[in-house]
Amino acid sequence: MRARLLTELHDHLAVHRARDPREAASLRRTLALLAWLPDPLSEAADSTHVTGSAIVLDADGRVLLHRHKRLGVWLQPGGHVDPGESVADGAVRETREETGLHAVHPPGGPVVAHVDVHEGPRGHVHLDVRYLLRADGRATFAPDTGESPHVGWFDLGSVREVGDASLISAAEAALAHR
Repeated sequence: MRARLLTELHDHLAVHRARDPREAASLRRTLALLAWLPDPLSEAADSTHVTGSAIVLDADGRVLLHRHKRLGVWLQPGGHVDPGESVADGAVRETREETGLHAVHPPGGPVVAHVDVHEGPRGHVHLDVRYLLRADGRATFAPDTGESPHVGWFDLGSVREVGDASLISAAEAALAHR
């Protein structure tokens, strides 16, 4: 199963085109580490591992963000992949847990919107694969217990006000897929 999940992820990344030099470096590093790490989908196997995030759009082109409980910044939903779960499915699950919304991949299957390599907590390095998802912008937010209650839809101008360069690039990339 692990081989199938890694092949699926590699296939998704192989057709992705980076938007800028920073993302291109993240994509190259992610592909190289997928081939080198013994279990890149496992948080426990190595301090460097894949995480799955979602750039969720509604019909009006707004981007779904939540204010991260521990970090205190607005981010896309996302996190670690559960054992036996694909990164694409992990992005959907994390969106549901962190926002309460049922988001789906576009017709035709999963699309990588953006890739970012960054430092995570406890000295970890996250190879963050950000999938394009869609959700109903009128649905009620209902994050799981323990998740941040601060969830909202942001137009691109607002994303530019609250997000870092990587999040802004990811939002722009997702909107280009509309």
